[in-house]
Amino acid sequence: MPTHINLEKIRHMKNKLTCKTGLKKNVIKKEVFDREIALCGQLAKEKGGKCGWGKCKDCGVIPLLYKLHKGQLLEDPIKIIKIKGRILK
Repeated sequence: MPTHINLEKIRHMKNKLTCKTGLKKNVIKKEVFDREIALCGQLAKEKGGKCGWGKCKDCGVIPLLYKLHKGQLLEDPIKIIKIKGRILK
């Protein structure tokens, strides 16, 4: 898997680029997803609902992890709250 960014390809896609562009499963491995989700939960508990990136209630890390591993774009605020609630309990 290439580790560099193809800027020419991105420039070409610029007019068509959306949050759903290239949406696919397993961009990150399950082990990475599980570890990062666990870390979110751990930091939320240890630091009272916040970490170095901000407050958990406003954070986009969990939706981004879902997008990169599960290929799901979480846009519904209610669904995001439910998923975060399960992880950050």
